[in-house]
Amino acid sequence: MNIYTIHLRRLGLDIDRDVAVVKEGFSWPAFFLTFLWASWCRLWLVAAVYIIVQSAMLLFFYGFSLDPLSQGIFSLGLAVVFGYVANDFQQQKLFTEGFALCAVLNAKNAEQAYRQFFEKRHIKKSNLNK
Repeated sequence: MNIYTIHLRRLGLDIDRDVAVVKEGFSWPAFFLTFLWASWCRLWLVAAVYIIVQSAMLLFFYGFSLDPLSQGIFSLGLAVVFGYVANDFQQQKLFTEGFALCAVLNAKNAEQAYRQFFEKRHIKKSNLNK
């Protein structure tokens, strides 16, 4: 079971666009595909900062003539840090877009968390779209 946060747009009326589910904890896609994951989630500033940090690290490696093992350790460390904070970046983006944290749920996956949120509140999607 994983922990998910449910975010609702403050003045939203469309249930499909105004509800967001974000997994808490480590993000494996962000760990393995950092730049692509940030771009996919439309976290443009995060993607740009990642490219800048990677470029600075490459210049540092080149300037100090570090061996490939040290370069790999530094790159792996950056990926681990990014994996741990990636979902926090998503939540911050939602906050700036007008979403508010509404619930924290324990579920198997994001779809189950979404369904569980509405079932606990006795809300049917068909009733909201009328």
